[in-house]
Amino acid sequence: MKALFTYLGDMLFWILVAALTAALAVILLYPLLRGAKAADNIRAGEAAVYRDQLRELDRDLDGGLITPEEADYARAEIGRRLIAVSAEEPAEMPKPARHHRFTEAFVLLVLPVLGLCLYLTTGRPDLPSQPLEARLENPGNDVAVLITKAERHLAEKPDDGKGWDVLAPIYFRTMRVNDAQVAYRNAIRLLGPSPVRLDGLAETLMAVSDGVVTEEARQVLEQSLTLQPDNPRARFYIALSMEQAGRPDEARQAFEALAKQSPSDAPWLPLVNQHIAMNGGAPAGANPATPGANPSAPGNPTQEDVAAAENMSAGDRQQMIRGMVESLDAKLSEDPNNFEGWVRLVRSYAVLNDKDRAAGALKRGLAAFPPPGEEGRQLLALARELGIATEGATQ
Repeated sequence: MKALFTYLGDMLFWILVAALTAALAVILLYPLLRGAKAADNIRAGEAAVYRDQLRELDRDLDGGLITPEEADYARAEIGRRLIAVSAEEPAEMPKPARHHRFTEAFVLLVLPVLGLCLYLTTGRPDLPSQPLEARLENPGNDVAVLITKAERHLAEKPDDGKGWDVLAPIYFRTMRVNDAQVAYRNAIRLLGPSPVRLDGLAETLMAVSDGVVTEEARQVLEQSLTLQPDNPRARFYIALSMEQAGRPDEARQAFEALAKQSPSDAPWLPLVNQHIAMNGGAPAGANPATPGANPSAPGNPTQEDVAAAENMSAGDRQQMIRGMVESLDAKLSEDPNNFEGWVRLVRSYAVLNDKDRAAGALKRGLAAFPPPGEEGRQLLALARELGIATEGATQ
């Protein structure tokens, strides 16, 4: 019985292939078969229109709508056009429509053969069908199947907190932010709050609100800080909420406090420095004399930049920041294989409220780090966080 179903399934597949091939051949051949007839129909239609115009002209003349002189002039013009159309018609009996033999043979024979050869070369006609149940038993590295398997497990056992805890960040990385929010809430409800879970929930809430740190997200982050007061992620987002609320002085102080508690080689320190500078402060922690710092990293302020910023007015400091961002842009144009640089550049243009350049930087960054990769997905997530349009960025 199983062999019979397999045979019928194979037959159905090849019948569908043959039907689709025949339908495609008809679509391609139809314009070739009707070409001459269509031209004759067009000429006949034009002649009928002109004859109808002559009859309409006689009616207008009888009704006194036009003078005899106007009628004679119009009749002469219409007659000229009718003669021109009639002259294009063949004087002898129309010849049978000319067939494009080579083209028809190519469509009917060569294209199906090429398609079959391509399928036999790149496809797997010998591969047996594998229902969803079989794929769930052996998912391999298929993330979609792994998620489906976890979802089935949680549908049967919705109180499995560890399952929700594992699934929540996977949902977030695959941009299923609403599902991630539900999963994080279930994990917190069943396993209790932790800094990792609370930070993940806050980031999910921000992703839903297009990068805005909402009041609910801020409350979640403050709860995370009660569990881990030196949590850099929570402190960064709380400072960001102050910046978004239009409180630059408080935001600068919060970012400066985060910079002081961060190690000199912390990967988030350049981003913190940018926010310090953009809120009117002098970047901290990027001094080349500090052990572990990398002054040559694209986008990091130099010692001279830090010293100059201390004595600048707010307008001059903003101009210096824009110059640093443009310098980073130029360096990335020369060497695009710097993921952290693209992240800083996109975020910098967004903070400077230059959304066009931010979108351009995003497109160039995705060209260097395509979306199928982890870096590309992070760039798209950053764009959504900052409210940058991603349409056309992956083209």
